[in-house]
Amino acid sequence: MRTVVMTGGTAGFGAVAAKRIFNTPNTKLILGARDSKNASIETLPLDLARLSNVRSFVQSLTKKLGGTKIDTLIMNAGAQFGTTKRRTGDGFESTFAINHLAHYLLLRLLTPSLAKNATIVITTSDVHDPKQVPFGPKELDPEVLAHPKNKGGFMPGIKAYASSKLCNLLTARAIEASSNAQTNGMRVIAYNPGLTPGTSLFRAWPWWAKLMMGVASRLRPVNTLEQAGNAIADLGLGTIVPPSGRIYASLVKGKLTWPDPSELAQSDTAMKELWVESAQMVGLPKQA
Repeated sequence: MRTVVMTGGTAGFGAVAAKRIFNTPNTKLILGARDSKNASIETLPLDLARLSNVRSFVQSLTKKLGGTKIDTLIMNAGAQFGTTKRRTGDGFESTFAINHLAHYLLLRLLTPSLAKNATIVITTSDVHDPKQVPFGPKELDPEVLAHPKNKGGFMPGIKAYASSKLCNLLTARAIEASSNAQTNGMRVIAYNPGLTPGTSLFRAWPWWAKLMMGVASRLRPVNTLEQAGNAIADLGLGTIVPPSGRIYASLVKGKLTWPDPSELAQSDTAMKELWVESAQMVGLPKQA
């Protein structure tokens, strides 16, 4: 029996993936979410905007597992806001806190519960790369991302999202390079679903930005919810295995490709600094 734990499985392509995983024989799926939207799938309360709730979720999950190890951990939940003015109860900028810090903490706390040869999938985005979009991050300062100056306007918000996706990719690289992952044969994948209309990610955008997204959807290659959901399910279930030496999976026109991430995403210095500073922010030792 394979045990899969997933965030971001109640809406958009995540819901497609959750249904696919749930219907896979000999597979047990547990979702972490604020609300249970599918009564047939077991769901434990998880609010990624509160680090204390991430800890509570891990405690509840550990108790429910009763010693059973996690074979697949999929961290797919994400949020995007129109500005960088929002703060979580812990005082961090909301995009950075939800997309990166909460999942970083979740990964750190669940690492002891991962099975040998476990698979970890973290959802990132091609917007982490300035060669793909003009607002992609060219530098990384975790402290500035966690506590930015209160800037209005849409662009700071979308830049914060792009930076959080860079953080997801760097976190994936860091855990893959860890001694724990190397010793236990863990498979780590940073998954870019590409431009996928129909998700709830853009609900906080202003009307004109949504209009621009509609135009972009006609000009850029797009993926359907089914394609994006099935791809992350395939990666999580091991139906599709990364080529040797590849960690970044990018969905293009419904097909998975394995390109190089951005130059900054490949920086070992940025990877290590983010890991250490994130550990300090969530109150954990820097060593995994």
